[in-house]
Amino acid sequence: MSYCKNNPALISHMMFFDPPFRMPAMGNFFENGQDYENMCYHDVAPAVALPAPGTVVLRFFAPDATCVEVAGIGGGMGNTHHVMKRSTEEDGWWEITLHDIPEGFHYHEYFVDGNRCLNPHAPIGYGCFRPINYFEMPGEDSSFYYLNDVPHGDIRMEQYRSPVTGRIKACWVYTPPGYEHAHTESYPVLYLQHGVGENETGWIWQGKVNYIMDNLIAAGQCQEMILVMNDGYAFLPDASEHPARGAIDLVLAKDCIPFIDQKYRTLPDRRTRAVAGLSMGGFQAQAAALHFPELFASAGLFSCYFIIKDHYDDYTELFSDARTFNGLFDLFFFSTGTEESNFYEQNLRTVQHLKELGIDITYFETSGYHDWQVWRHSFRAFVTKLFRPFSSCNSFE
Repeated sequence: MSYCKNNPALISHMMFFDPPFRMPAMGNFFENGQDYENMCYHDVAPAVALPAPGTVVLRFFAPDATCVEVAGIGGGMGNTHHVMKRSTEEDGWWEITLHDIPEGFHYHEYFVDGNRCLNPHAPIGYGCFRPINYFEMPGEDSSFYYLNDVPHGDIRMEQYRSPVTGRIKACWVYTPPGYEHAHTESYPVLYLQHGVGENETGWIWQGKVNYIMDNLIAAGQCQEMILVMNDGYAFLPDASEHPARGAIDLVLAKDCIPFIDQKYRTLPDRRTRAVAGLSMGGFQAQAAALHFPELFASAGLFSCYFIIKDHYDDYTELFSDARTFNGLFDLFFFSTGTEESNFYEQNLRTVQHLKELGIDITYFETSGYHDWQVWRHSFRAFVTKLFRPFSSCNSFE
């Protein structure tokens, strides 16, 4: 099934080997006293295969099960439970072929005799507050997030103390290609916030933002920058944080930014610092940018409600003064997927209202649901506009 093996977004994952569909035959190795001559690798059928555009074959190993089902988690795959069939090989595998799957990113889950189970033979991410399976249906414009033959940046896992929360917080840091060797060069920084139910790892494993950055930098389509992907769950000792977004705006301002500026070669100025996020993270990014404009001159909000006034925040005065707002922010970016039924129509009305007020907001939309396909396109569109004007650069709009 070459369509599967030619999909780097599917196989570029920690759960797969390279090549991804080979397994060692270890039985004879141990039975014969660790005889290496009897150890070999053999081809195995993948648990996820894409034999044709829009078609996916899913397989699950459960030799003692009486019923195995698979269901999407909304989005383009829906949430219907599909009953899988036992393999004709009678080898313990169950399988099903699904058609008309739209391009993009698809979380899904398996049920064995009614019990939700993780498929250990398929790609695994973290979503819905648990490890969860996913697959990629590539489209015509997918290579921008593939692992391509270009110079690559580095990813580090960092921990820092947060006096705001009284805890140790975690973040992943991407540095652009050449950072280790350019000892005298400093870089702008983009802080990224994940959505509810996910964590900071999603930007790498599901979002592939490191590959997106590598490819854009190699093509000269965005500025070199450091990415900081933060753990978005931040709770105050007295539990006085915002009930939805928490206190991550305070953590960024008081704890994370000082840590990053001290440890990395950053350009510690508001005009070379930005914050962006998806879903809940977009809500957090808006709060961080509007509560701490002395720290951020650019913000990106992907797939979230745009708050002008609610029970906790009132930005009416700020948005009513377009001249002040536009002078504060170099880039205020807002994006939505066209199939995001909970956001799309309301966000269009909000953008129209802001533009009528004279607010300089950059709006971007792309086809898709509330998932990583929309957020990858949003991220690419945002970073190509960030930290410098790109009059000659693709806008991806």
